[in-house]
Amino acid sequence: MPLVDMPLEHLKKYEGVSPRPADFDAYWDRALTELRAVDPQIELVPSSFQVPYAECYDLYFTGVRGARIHAKYIKPKNVPEPHPAVLQFHGYTGHSGNWQDKLGYAALGYSFFSLDCRGQGGLSEDTGGVKGNTHHGHIIRGLSDQPDQLLFRHIFLDTAQLAGIAMQMPEVDPDRVMAMGGSQGGALTIACAALEPRIKKLAPVFPFLSDYKRVWQMDLAKDAYAELRTYFRHFDPQHKREEEIFTKLGYIDIQFLAARIRGEVLFGTGLMDTICPPSTQFAVYNKITSPKRMEIYPDYGHEDLPSFADMTMQFFLEK
Repeated sequence: MPLVDMPLEHLKKYEGVSPRPADFDAYWDRALTELRAVDPQIELVPSSFQVPYAECYDLYFTGVRGARIHAKYIKPKNVPEPHPAVLQFHGYTGHSGNWQDKLGYAALGYSFFSLDCRGQGGLSEDTGGVKGNTHHGHIIRGLSDQPDQLLFRHIFLDTAQLAGIAMQMPEVDPDRVMAMGGSQGGALTIACAALEPRIKKLAPVFPFLSDYKRVWQMDLAKDAYAELRTYFRHFDPQHKREEEIFTKLGYIDIQFLAARIRGEVLFGTGLMDTICPPSTQFAVYNKITSPKRMEIYPDYGHEDLPSFADMTMQFFLEK
């Protein structure tokens, strides 16, 4: 078969090439301490979109650094409580999408939460306040400042905070909360389950935000990763700080969060993916120590993987 990356037998052993910061665990422990000190000031606003068998709300809460974060929340009617819940995370620069495509889980008696990432295409705020450029990309946002200013740090924390809010809802069973998403949403699914290890099951698809140096080595710092090339061209054109830059990016590299996951994992990947290369995905998968399985699509790239959404629903329904 044609290859865009390593042979599969090598992918199954691949551990990544990006450097892991020496204080990575302390960094995220400090970040979680900051998150726990935040008063979320939760607000539920009934949506203009409603259906007979569920209640639809716009959920707002305050995240780290004072940003007001938005998520869609669907609460099923006339089902036993507490019941399971699903968290959904969207692709890069996107938003939480339509209400309609989330109703299948409500029909099953599951609460459903869909996050708008701060500063992207939805209703969540980006409070800014970092030094250096804000050119296009969120990967490089804060890269010229201290590591605690990296924007994806705050976005990762938003996912964990949403999970915690969901688990505190009286109608939700905190032992049956699950997460899913593709591309950036796959990365946020990994980050959420790592930072909130009570997530019971997770279904990431071709996750973004992993093994940045490998992306660079493959000359795939374009499309979703184009800002890596932009940053070097503007701020380190001779690559004199290359190791320093990739090490700082290591704080928001999901492969290094993967070992914190305790939930069961269903992972989807296409071996022809040139947006989020397979090796960067295997760098994450191979570090997960909880029960896991990967569904591999040899002829598919960064696109809809046939039947994977159905597999995900069946996976979430399994006791």
